[in-house]
Order: sequence, then structure tokens, then C-alpha cells
Amino acid sequence: MLVKWIRCTVVDRPGFERGQRKWAGLPGEPGFRGQGGGWSRGRPDVAHIFAFWESRAFYDSFMARSHDRLAAAQSGTYKDMQVRLFEHRFDVKVGFEPRFTDVDVVRVAHCRVHAERVEHFTLVQEKVWNPAMAGSPGMLRGLFGEAPGNEFLVLSMWDSAAEHGKYRAERVERLGLRAQIEADVAAIAGDVVGVESAWTV
Repeated sequence: MLVKWIRCTVVDRPGFERGQRKWAGLPGEPGFRGQGGGWSRGRPDVAHIFAFWESRAFYDSFMARSHDRLAAAQSGTYKDMQVRLFEHRFDVKVGFEPRFTDVDVVRVAHCRVHAERVEHFTLVQEKVWNPAMAGSPGMLRGLFGEAPGNEFLVLSMWDSAAEHGKYRAERVERLGLRAQIEADVAAIAGDVVGVESAWTV
């Protein structure tokens, strides 16, 4: 599965939200699996959108055909758009599905990993972080994705911001030490995204 992560700074919020609803046409596209997103909890002018496709081939076909027509509705409503594509490597918890209907917040972490530490980083994700997240109340599902250039995406979906906050407060620092995260990671950026139900496709 291919994961597309879009992050942009919105300059016309009503226009952007109107345009976002135009993506409701996506389910007819071959290979489309789901899309959702919302506003950054830390920076209210930043929007995040996550789209899921069965494969790169289906995604490329969509980009060549229908994308520009759907995207036209949001033209001029945002700036600084960043788009990244990741290949799904494994689930966090089991049975990941690209559904947003039961999700309150999405936590996204984007890591650039030292080349010689990729194997360790991936192993630790599987053996340390995944079980901790999967065992946390309120954590619904998630995934671990990889892009060329030793870039990784960890996406987790939570049924409440409060439960995610508890997990962060109680476990993250301790787990980070156990996982030797500072040795593995060259740079990390992340955000907590409040899901907008009207954006779910």
C-alpha cells in the first residue's frame, strides 16, 4: 500500500474546506483505499491530509488523469505544500485499515534515520514502539512506512486526544531511551492532527 502525506499552510480556511469536500469523488478511482485528515493541534493554519492507494501504479495513473481536476477547487487557498510518499512496511497493532470515521486524532512522526542505523531503527519500531502503542488504551491502529533516502513515517490513530496525551506523558520518554532513538534518528518532525469528519473519503 502507498501512503501519501500532504502538509500545507492554509491562507483561506473556508475556501480550503470547501475544496476539501470536492475530493468525495475519489472512491470511484481504481486502487483508491481511503483519505482523511484535519488541522494541526499545534498550528491552526496547518492542514494534514493522508491518502492511501493499493499501489504506486494506481496512484500514478490517478495523478495523470483525475488529480488536477479535483485539486483545482483548492487552488489559491494554501501555500507551502509538502507532499511525501511512503510504502507501507508493517502495521502498528494489527489489521490496519485506512478508515477515519472512529478517529479523533492522528499522530504523525516523520523520521530521517542515519543510513547505518536503519536496520536497528526498524527493529526497534517493531519490538519496542509497536507493542507499547498497541497496548495503549485509545490507540486504534497505525502503520510504519518507508521512503527512499532513509525516511520513515509512523502514523497512529487514536479515539481521543486525551488518551494520546496520556501515552505521551507516561511512556514516550522512557521508551525513547530504551529504543536508543537519539543514536538512530538524524531528524524527527511530527504533529498531532485533529480529524475533520467532512474530509474523510
